[in-house]
Amino acid sequence: MSTNIVINVPATSANIGPGFDVMGLSLSLYLTVQARVESDKPSSPTNITLEYEGQNSSGLSLDPNSNLITRTALYVLACSGIKSFPHPTTVLVNNRIPLGRGLGSSGAAVVAGVLLANAVASLNLTQQRMLDYCLMIEHHPDNVAAALVGGFVASYLIDVDRSGNIPESEADEAEVLRREREQKAAAADETVKLPPDNIGHFLRLGCSPKIKAITIIPQFELATSKARAALPGSYKTQDV
Repeated sequence: MSTNIVINVPATSANIGPGFDVMGLSLSLYLTVQARVESDKPSSPTNITLEYEGQNSSGLSLDPNSNLITRTALYVLACSGIKSFPHPTTVLVNNRIPLGRGLGSSGAAVVAGVLLANAVASLNLTQQRMLDYCLMIEHHPDNVAAALVGGFVASYLIDVDRSGNIPESEADEAEVLRREREQKAAAADETVKLPPDNIGHFLRLGCSPKIKAITIIPQFELATSKARAALPGSYKTQDV
């Protein structure tokens, strides 16, 4: 018996206007992940067979433990005490987002991995908890939030220590079960680092449907870290 899962994650443009690391916009250019779960096939160590198609797949790893999408999914599963995909799964990725061109390709891969884990293991994670997992890996909330929820959003990431057994004033039953599951997984495997709760937040912003996005894609790749290194550490008031 097989089950098919289809995940579409949009490209994003971030650092819009004055919203550096805050404002992000999703675009109609997608990373598509198709997963076929075979519940009646024999298991393997990770239960993942990874395949790519499309022009933006050159050089991407097919090793489930190295590929960003499947590595993210395995991390989310490990945080729930699940060591591999529950059943043998073939993952076919069609990436239409150019790599290293400022369109959030890595953020889209992380979001896809979180969504994939949530689907294959029926984790029933809330959107907020999925955002926590995304931000544990990708530290730029503007790209991640826009890719996860779509549209034009403002977002921010907070740095807090939420360790310890902190009681909740309000928590529904599903959230209580989720916390218990994650705490048991962390206790059983000390290498599992759970994301704190509510480390990122977002706000949907209004955007007229008359506004259209035009992207200019360079013919070379530039890592985000190198692009950020070119920015000055501070700006004069008259330049802001």
